Amino acid sequence: MTFDIAVIEEMNKGTLGERVGIEFVEVSAERVVARMPVKGNTQPYGLLHGGASVVLAESLGSIGAAIHAGEGRIAVGIEINATHHRSASEGYVTGVATRLHGGRSLASYEVEITDEQGRRVCTSRITCMLRDA
Repeated sequence: MTFDIAVIEEMNKGTLGERVGIEFVEVSAERVVARMPVKGNTQPYGLLHGGASVVLAESLGSIGAAIHAGEGRIAVGIEINATHHRSASEGYVTGVATRLHGGRSLASYEVEITDEQGRRVCTSRITCMLRDA
């Protein structure tokens, strides 16, 4: 299977990623980019919910890892962490997942999430186990 934005968006239908409004911009094993609206993904104070940032980060890292894993294999998240640097209260945030390690059994990505002014909102790291489907 060739992974492109249309395939990823089709796979995303009916998932949490679709519910939070993730829109994919670029997909490859080395780098995955997507954006997500702040509106609808806030906590009671009107700020972007930290869990929404983690959903974005996990979605991007998992997709990159699945592409890296290749045909007949799947990626399963086994660890994720996130540091929230600043708040966002409007517009969109953009996540860029960059592969740190791509092996046969593990793939790790760093995900930088920024606001529309290019300010870092969150930094996350995700590791996925790669296994046969």
